[in-house]
Amino acid sequence: MSLPDRPQADETGYLLDDQIGYLLRLANQRHNLIFVEFLKDEGLTPTQFSTLLRLAEAGPCSQNLLGRLIAVDVATIKGVVERLAAKDLVTLSADPDDRRRTQIDLSRAARAMIPRLHRAGARITEQTLAPLGARERTQLLRLIRKIV
Repeated sequence: MSLPDRPQADETGYLLDDQIGYLLRLANQRHNLIFVEFLKDEGLTPTQFSTLLRLAEAGPCSQNLLGRLIAVDVATIKGVVERLAAKDLVTLSADPDDRRRTQIDLSRAARAMIPRLHRAGARITEQTLAPLGARERTQLLRLIRKIV
């Protein structure tokens, strides 16, 4: 089965295939398929993966700070933390500096997973960027960092 010819822009010059949002979504879909393939046995979503790795980097922190560190809103981080706690991958305790605040930390099981997650993450990035040469990879990452 062959793909249809590339559409032509209309009189406005607009073409969906040239829009950054559309292209980023396609790239993200491809990346997510690769992510699922490499981490299917872990049962983690990309946001849960990021949360665990950020906790490994930052150490114990409040839910609010953790949300900011992985760039998700308050409602999202709350659900992520609840699901990770249900999987026994994070622990919740009273913050020693402010007992009203909950401190999130990696569980022993999650700490043991971190090296495996690092290796999987590196392989996921490698496969996601496989169509690009070394210079293109560096350039793409630099440009994406500029817009985020």
